Amino acid sequence: MTKKSIFIILLLFCSSLFGQKPITVSSPDGLLKYRLNVTKEEIKYSVSYKGKDLIEDSRLGFNFQSGEFGSDLKIGKIIEQEIDETYELVIGKVRNARDYCNQVTIPLEEKSKSGRIINLVVRAYNDGIAFRYVFPEQENWNSYVMYDEKTQFHLTGNPQSLFMYLPGYINSHEALYTHIGYEDIEEGKLIEMPITFEYSEGVYMSITEAAIRNYAGIYLTKSSNVLEGKLSPKLGQEKIKVVINEFPHQTPWRVMSISDHLETLFETNILTNLNEPCKLEDTSWIRPYKTTFTWWNGNVVPDSTFSPGNNFETNKYYIDFAARNGIDLHGIYGYAETPWYYDDNFNFGWPGENVDVTKPIPCLNLPRIINYAQSQGVGLHVWVHWKALYPKLEEAFAKYQQWGIKGLMIDFLDRNDQEMILIQEEFLKVAAKYHLFVQFHGASKPSGLIRTYPNEFTREGTLNYEVYKWDTVINADHDISIPFTRMLAGSTDYHLGGFRAVPRSKFKIQYTNPLVTSTRCHMLAMYVVLENYLTLLCDKPKAYEGQAGFEFLRKVPAGWDEIKVPHAKINEYLTIARRKGNDWWIGTLNNSTERKLKLPLQFLEKGEKYIAEIYTDADDVDVDANHLNFQELEVDLNDVIELPLASDGGAAIHIRKIEIE
Repeated sequence: MTKKSIFIILLLFCSSLFGQKPITVSSPDGLLKYRLNVTKEEIKYSVSYKGKDLIEDSRLGFNFQSGEFGSDLKIGKIIEQEIDETYELVIGKVRNARDYCNQVTIPLEEKSKSGRIINLVVRAYNDGIAFRYVFPEQENWNSYVMYDEKTQFHLTGNPQSLFMYLPGYINSHEALYTHIGYEDIEEGKLIEMPITFEYSEGVYMSITEAAIRNYAGIYLTKSSNVLEGKLSPKLGQEKIKVVINEFPHQTPWRVMSISDHLETLFETNILTNLNEPCKLEDTSWIRPYKTTFTWWNGNVVPDSTFSPGNNFETNKYYIDFAARNGIDLHGIYGYAETPWYYDDNFNFGWPGENVDVTKPIPCLNLPRIINYAQSQGVGLHVWVHWKALYPKLEEAFAKYQQWGIKGLMIDFLDRNDQEMILIQEEFLKVAAKYHLFVQFHGASKPSGLIRTYPNEFTREGTLNYEVYKWDTVINADHDISIPFTRMLAGSTDYHLGGFRAVPRSKFKIQYTNPLVTSTRCHMLAMYVVLENYLTLLCDKPKAYEGQAGFEFLRKVPAGWDEIKVPHAKINEYLTIARRKGNDWWIGTLNNSTERKLKLPLQFLEKGEKYIAEIYTDADDVDVDANHLNFQELEVDLNDVIELPLASDGGAAIHIRKIEIE
């Protein structure tokens, strides 16, 4: 049930007053403040927390084809709102969320003859600040061609900064992370968001964006010690970023999650708060899934009477594995680099002129696979290249629904310009019409749209475990950066499930049967730490069955009701506890430094007893990284569990309530 309480106060100020006195928006607890200064020459804002400026004198404005916007402005009627609303997420890191903030709408009107008006909307939460630009209907202006959005973030001091450089606007949003002081960030390089900062005073801030719709995605670059927004340009040129043909219109939100408790950056619901409510009338068909994904392991099958490939027998082998172990789905992508559908180019990355995603290749025998999977209670999802899919969107999705397909991985998007943002939303809309979930690969970060379109299960946008197949750069030190950056934007696909772990010194590149360099317990923990509503089990069946820890993967949920963060230190370690029903699932990730942590169980329900199933790194993981220790303990909220974490290690715990009959 949604409860909404909105209190609106209208205040009229003359423009001369605002030229002298800043407009201030404070969070409900009064600790966060957004201040706007409007002078004849420019618009600038600052953000402070507990009286300390984090962002100062940062410019706002635009450069349109019709001229710049940002000087010689007057202020119209300001609308102040207190928003207090609860809502339920169909899928998400919590079941119920609260949207509680103070909002101010500030009309900015040019004094010139054109009289263009843009409303600046600011929200101050207890855990962050967000602002966006709204273009209302008006007599003399109803469309624009935008060359630049001039939003800046001028940080104070020299906070430690964790972020990803990118080579250009067309990219897969995958790279290693850099952890340096703000002053050492290179000027002119493109930076992906989220970007996370740790101030010397023990305050944390992460900058990203929310509700990216009919607009270009934004990056950052550093210029004269200021971070400036850089919109992704329209394809084939660099000047035009956004074209809008009708008002009203609004930009995405520019979001700063802020707290002196690092765990708040994980627990906040600010991104879904800033998105519209669910647009789907019927969501009864939507639930998180676990699935096989055979591409990662190389479609490995045992020595037998058939060869691996695009055939019924290979898929039957994995469907049988899924059925035996309660895995919801089997993923069909094809074999080697050849898709499951007809493609005259026979290449994953570049569809041919005559590609047809509605025509399975004959040797696959898809009808037989569909019938067999249904007989075993296993669903199917398929891989497609977006360029092959988009021209036949309605036809393909209608056919997939007819076949009983549950959803699809849409790959190689590699852009976040306005056109691609619109295409992605179209994928979600049409997929929902045919009861299909969407998993975006080779794609930009999420922005909280899971509230509006809960069939957007996950996105990649990470340099992840697929890279083990061809490079040596992935390890636990990279893994630990992901939750503090990319995952702060939402659901994170990471090709989890490699169950053949070796110490770094013994790692070798294997495209088929790839190895991983973190411990077995580290891998188990990733299934809890990473938010992801389509959980992949990427290894071969023989790597799992009979192996220590596989029972944890069989039982761990893919969707959640509540989140708590007992431990967090940027780029060192992280513990996340997630609740589903009465059970808690806990994952702890460690970097390459061995350590011990103590886990208090204060998040458990008072007066209740629980059984904790605890998986920790064995003493000899430096020899065999697959070894682990397992124990069961009776616990309650007063207990503390000791977690010995090996180098590249982790821990995983399942806590279930003792039901008294």
